[in-house]
Amino acid sequence: MSEADTLPPLREVLARYGLMADKSLGQHFLLDLNLTGRIARSAGNLENGTTIEIGPGPGGLTRALLSAGATVIAVEKDQRCRAILADIAAVYPERLTVIEADALTVDAATLGPAPRRIVANLPYNIGTELLLRWLKSPNAFESFTLMFQSEVAARITAPPDTGAYGRLSIMAQWLCESELLFHINPRAFTPPPQVQSTVVRLTPRANPIPARRETLERVTAAAFGQRRKMLRQSLRAVTTDGDAEGLCRATGINPTARAETLTVEQFCMLANAVDGKKAG
Repeated sequence: MSEADTLPPLREVLARYGLMADKSLGQHFLLDLNLTGRIARSAGNLENGTTIEIGPGPGGLTRALLSAGATVIAVEKDQRCRAILADIAAVYPERLTVIEADALTVDAATLGPAPRRIVANLPYNIGTELLLRWLKSPNAFESFTLMFQSEVAARITAPPDTGAYGRLSIMAQWLCESELLFHINPRAFTPPPQVQSTVVRLTPRANPIPARRETLERVTAAAFGQRRKMLRQSLRAVTTDGDAEGLCRATGINPTARAETLTVEQFCMLANAVDGKKAG
């Protein structure tokens, strides 16, 4: 019998502790252990380093990660989950540490020994913000295996010239290889969300295209803030002289193109050209 077999079914746990999902926390509990096991397997070898989980709730994914050999640091702000997670920690001595905190206040890049990876069913209301924060120090992590609502997952992995391609696509793909893994039906959750969920894996690039993050963010914000306009109009805000057309021509980009047609590499070229103009 494995350690996981000594733990009661998750629905029984919810009933015992009277735990119901809190909509204000973006909670939707994933109770299907086949699916939590699939997510854990998708994260690769978990036996070395630290696996960080955000918002474990009643611990369905936590159990799967521990069963796969992980040493887990779980960040959970909902104090109602404290006793449930303590029960799991007792079955896996010294392999589960729970930090009671808002994940937005925790520097995940400093948690536990490397290699670090984050594996989480992210709260819908802060998932994108968390990812962008983690991508400020991507090399602190080996990988991210994350569940988002499908619309956000599509934006993260979207190729150029598609409706979902935008600022999030560029920032994620600039720093990481991104892959959409599989969808999860709303009925797998308690309570079922109104949207489908999707698991995405991101692997930080060893050598991303050189560009200054702040400038790339400004360029993409300007370009996609007016995505129906040509670049010669939308990029005026990021130039000191208003010559967006000259900026485009200096990088070999058609100034009549629109934002969604440019590759990540081309956006990096534009960001570097903006910084070059400032330096000049």
